Formats: sequence, structure tokens, C-alpha cells
Amino acid sequence: MTLKQIAEQAGVSVASVSNVINGNFHKVSAETRRKIEAIIEENNYRPNALARSLVTQESRIVMLVIPHVAPEETFESNPYYSELVSQVERLLRGRGYCLMLQCAEHCADILPTLSSWNVDGALFVGVWKEEIQEIQSSLRCPAVFLDSYGGGSDVTAVLSDDYRGGYLAARHLLNLGHRKIAFAGPVIGESGVIYERFCGFRDALSEYGIEVRDKDIFRADSVKNKGVVAGQDIALSKNGYTAVCVMSDVTAFGVIEGLRQCGLKVPGDVSVMGYDNLRLSAFSTPKLTTISQDLPFKIRTAGELLFERIRNKESLPVCERLPVKLVERESVRAVRGDQE
Repeated sequence: MTLKQIAEQAGVSVASVSNVINGNFHKVSAETRRKIEAIIEENNYRPNALARSLVTQESRIVMLVIPHVAPEETFESNPYYSELVSQVERLLRGRGYCLMLQCAEHCADILPTLSSWNVDGALFVGVWKEEIQEIQSSLRCPAVFLDSYGGGSDVTAVLSDDYRGGYLAARHLLNLGHRKIAFAGPVIGESGVIYERFCGFRDALSEYGIEVRDKDIFRADSVKNKGVVAGQDIALSKNGYTAVCVMSDVTAFGVIEGLRQCGLKVPGDVSVMGYDNLRLSAFSTPKLTTISQDLPFKIRTAGELLFERIRNKESLPVCERLPVKLVERESVRAVRGDQE
């Protein structure tokens, strides 16, 4: 069936049919819209997406970009990304958009693909400060940056309050009597998500007169096997740590495994604090105490900002910093006695 045939059945113009199909309901009467939609439903008509995009200049496609994924890796190596992709797809599907997923080791690798596709918008995750302006200047579509710091006043970004998250994690351990606390996470750097979390962690310890030394920091990227190595290193360090503050849940799962391999129990010997509140954290053994950044809410916030920018090309860029909270489960316990 064609637009012309629908128009003939409805006794209206082709333009009226096109307006209904493309959502321009203000250009037709309610009665005309109902008549056209009934014919479309009865005949199971599905418009040609490519042809419609050429007319409307809208593809109904949003690209999600996950950078810093090495050639031998997939985004599934980090459950945080798996949950994020699931949330983004669900949001877009509910708004009549399709998801295009792109992973790359470097953001610059994405730009040619992004410019060659007629996408309506893009979501970037975890882009480094020095990459944001290059991306922003090359974009031909609206974009929102998730978990990215330092983009400037012309960038639309959605962040969790990472500093507060690091502070809450450390303060919870301190309140339970812990004084010898290790920090485990990716390279801290001079800005970004991990830097903000570390600063919160460090400042909480400083309030108790505790200095974070280089030997208290254990490198562990956000994959389980790196956490296992970090857990082993913490156990073998002989520094007497009673708690570990880990910068992602998936790494925390590995840290717990590494500690166990060295004969230490969690939380009996060492308490482990995670970060993200992934669904898996409620099913691990022990169930993981963690910092929740409410990923579904973060994605909804980013989506609404992106849709606003798609609708209104001149909408002002904003930076939304979202709250975090402590979720107490089983991997952290109180300790007694003076550990200083």
C-alpha cells in the first residue's frame, strides 16, 4: 500500500497522510487523523524508514558510543556497560527511536562513522577531558556526554556526584571503626570519575587524621580479573587492611575472590565496599555493600536532555550532577579495637 492509496481510501490529500505518519498532528484534524490511523492499522501499513528520513531529515536513530574498549575486548566485559546499554535501548524504544551501538578503543575512531550516518543524536560514555572538544567540534548532531568531566560550557553532560560517592564509601567504613583502608580502582589521573571518587575518599580519611599513602592505592581496571590480582596484592601486602574501597562492583567481585584465594574471609577478615549498585551486587556472596548512582535515573535524565536538544537545536547546554546513596548489604562489618 502507498500513501496515495491510503489518501484515496480516507478521502484526504497525500499531504494529510504524510503529516499523520510523521507525527505532524497539528496539521490535520482529529477526525482525519483517526480515519487515517484506522486505515493504516487495518492494512498493517509500515512506512519505509529510509524514505521517511529523506523527507523529514530524521532517522529516529540514536548512537550510543562506548570508547576505550580494546580490540580484544567487548563492552560485556564490564557489567556496568551491559546494564547501561539495556537501559538506553529501553528508553529509546519507548520513544520510537532505534539504538545504534558503537564501541572503539579511541573516540576519534568513531567520528567518521558518526558523520556518515544520519543519526538524530548521540550519547557518549566516559569520554576523556581532552577528547570532548574534538568530538564536539566534529559533531553534526546533538549529543549528551555521560560520566565525562571537563567538557566546557558548550557541552551537555550528565554526571553522578562521584566526589560524594567516594566520600560516603570511606565515611561508612570509618564510622564502623575501620582505620586501615585500601583503595582499589583504575588510574586516578588529574580529572574524571575516578579522580573525583578518590578525592572524596581521601578527604573523608583526612577528617580522621588518616593520610592515604601511595602503598594504600591498588591499580585495578573495571574487570573482574584485575580485581582478583588487586585482592591478592592487598592480602599479601602485610599492611593489615581491614577494609577495601573499590571503585566498581565488578572489580569488587574480583577483589573478594582474590582475598579468598589468599585465605581471607569477607567480611570476617576484610570488608569490601563496591561502587555502582549493579543488579549482580544483590546476588553475590556475600551480597555487596556499595554506592548506588541509580543508573536508570541517570539514563532517563540523559535521554530527556538529548530529546530536548533534538527538538530544539538552540537549547542551552547544561551539566546535571545526580545524587548517589549508600546501599548496605553484607560485605562490610564493624570492627572493634584501636587500629591506629
